[in-house]
Amino acid sequence: MVLNMDSTIPIYVQIAEWLENEILNGNLKIDDKVYSQYKLADMFTINPATAAKGLNLLYEEKILYNKRGLGKFVSHEAMTIILEKRKEMKLKGLLNEAVQEATRLQVTEEELLEMLKQIMKESKGE
Repeated sequence: MVLNMDSTIPIYVQIAEWLENEILNGNLKIDDKVYSQYKLADMFTINPATAAKGLNLLYEEKILYNKRGLGKFVSHEAMTIILEKRKEMKLKGLLNEAVQEATRLQVTEEELLEMLKQIMKESKGE
């Protein structure tokens, strides 16, 4: 992954989202140790304090937990927390934008639902 230094999304949030993706993709599993702030800093060529901020964000959200002296680990609730958070924040935001655009284009609710059903079928390979 390459961080987008020109993005309006802060670097530490991008680090947190990358770690969330690693969990969602199964690369980090329950009770796995996550990368240290220094390893993340080295991987992404960023300040260790910025990496620590991303780790702490996930700790505050209970996606990670601490083992004193050993580092941060993936919590048992991590997957559920990430899925719920993304459904609430990202998916609702995307759907809100789609509904606003559909309204501007005078697309009916039925047409929009049919488009959504078709896209879901295609994404499942049906």
